[in-house]
Amino acid sequence: MTLFLLASACLLAITLCYASLCAGSPFGNCRKCRGFGYAMKTDRKGRPKPGKHCRRCNGVGKRIRVGRHLWNLWARTYRDGTR
Repeated sequence: MTLFLLASACLLAITLCYASLCAGSPFGNCRKCRGFGYAMKTDRKGRPKPGKHCRRCNGVGKRIRVGRHLWNLWARTYRDGTR
């Protein structure tokens, strides 16, 4: 029984930490371009240089977190349902 309680407490702690992260910082770095806003390429000498802008984040480098996106969907549905 204590192993179950420990696992539940760890899962609850991870969930609360992620919820506070989504509330405090709703935007995270884009996973495709790693927050640069463009793909890194190398020239013929091997030096890094900027490539095309990232289509996933539209060149901004930031994307909304999954938890914040779900919260926004829930809030919009709740707000539309209580009018």
